[in-house]
Amino acid sequence: MIKTENHMGTIEINETYFANLIGNTVSSCFGVVGMANSNTRQQLRAFLKKGLIFPDQGVLVQKTGNSLLIELHIIVTYGLNINAICQSITNKVKYTVEEATGMQVAKIKVFVDGMKAES
Repeated sequence: MIKTENHMGTIEINETYFANLIGNTVSSCFGVVGMANSNTRQQLRAFLKKGLIFPDQGVLVQKTGNSLLIELHIIVTYGLNINAICQSITNKVKYTVEEATGMQVAKIKVFVDGMKAES
């Protein structure tokens, strides 16, 4: 749970909510083919449940102080400008998370773990 306090009380938001929100946002960005597994738990889940796609795949969210640190692992389309794709993802994720939750995003790290040709 990620907790934040304001003048009205304490708000608790589940990490799964953040991961689903961010995963869906990133997947809808131009140039993103998919998400890559970002940790051992996600790799094991993908191995055991072959063929299923999870919205939190490739997303890690941590709270640092009063803001969030987001780590993304993506697979992009071959031949596109990777810098432009990552900048677009960063802007869209920051806007979406701050609008949906009211929490500040301190840093977004985008890791390109692979490339695929357009099909």
